[in-house]
Amino acid sequence: MSNWIQACSTDDIDEEDLIRWNHGDQTYAIYNTEKGFFATDGHCTHEEQHLEDGLVIDCVIECPLHGGRFDICTGKALSAPCTEDLRTYPVKIEGGQVFVQLG
Repeated sequence: MSNWIQACSTDDIDEEDLIRWNHGDQTYAIYNTEKGFFATDGHCTHEEQHLEDGLVIDCVIECPLHGGRFDICTGKALSAPCTEDLRTYPVKIEGGQVFVQLG
């Protein structure tokens, strides 16, 4: 069963940037990249550092704590100290709004 949740407006996120989005007791990161909008878990898998202050370059997010990097599109861990991939979530855009599929 699809559970699409309206997260934000497309205008809320500058290109090559992200925002923190909290829903229920979970926190997420929503990105605006040259390939479109994406969503992942909000915390780095290395430590409990939120990615909201990280640097987005193309489709890569760099954790602000230790510089570990992830592929935003797939969640794949790209560099140490990160070895565990980020969980990703489907995203759709409708009427200028970003929806994230949870569950």
